Amino acid sequence: MILQPKIFDTAKIIAAQSTRLGGISPEPFNSLNLGLSVNDDEKNVWKNRELFFRSLGVELSQVSRCYQVHGDAVLVVDKPVTNEKYDAQITNKPNIYLAVSVADCTPILIHDTKNNAVAAIHAGWRGTVGKIVSNALQLMKENYGTDGKDCKAFIGACISYENFEVGEEVAVHFDDLQKSFDSARQKWFVNLKEANKKQLLDFGLRTENIEITSYCTVTNNDTFFSHRKENGKTGRMMAVIGIK
Repeated sequence: MILQPKIFDTAKIIAAQSTRLGGISPEPFNSLNLGLSVNDDEKNVWKNRELFFRSLGVELSQVSRCYQVHGDAVLVVDKPVTNEKYDAQITNKPNIYLAVSVADCTPILIHDTKNNAVAAIHAGWRGTVGKIVSNALQLMKENYGTDGKDCKAFIGACISYENFEVGEEVAVHFDDLQKSFDSARQKWFVNLKEANKKQLLDFGLRTENIEITSYCTVTNNDTFFSHRKENGKTGRMMAVIGIK
């Protein structure tokens, strides 16, 4: 199973988020683990990556992947990279497919339909607070002339509002509309999807041009990897976007 956004023009763009289904890795990485940093056999991971990207019509040599550090920095990509320390990438070059790795954090994919430029963003709570979506869009504006009204975006499967329980030290960084306090549990809950959606809206994207999947990596753990649900012993999905 592959999660494919409906918001994008498939004649111009390839975009998808992988699930945990359809690969060859054994438990606890079963089965389509795409992450090399989780102690899965490296041969399994490369085979899984080949299975996923080939299903999209993408060669591994066309995939640009960064070493994610839960920051807010954005890389302008002119050729595929493999180990740069960034959590978001942008490009206007065809046949480069920008990929981010997730297992609870929020993947955001963006297409500037006028200038034909794209972004792939990994937004954990730190990246969200650091406004990594806003940073990516601003860099797209500076490099490609991107305007919010011309963009479409997909917010993929991540940990949901109901399951993202945090302490006050995290909750304090979020607006009141993006969090709530459970007095019985004495815990805060934060809505990462809405927090990142707000950054899209603030840049000028129209609500109808933002697709948000209802899938949650915790609730739908049979379909998606969840670092929190599985106590860190799990695999990684990827979200990818590129210009044909």
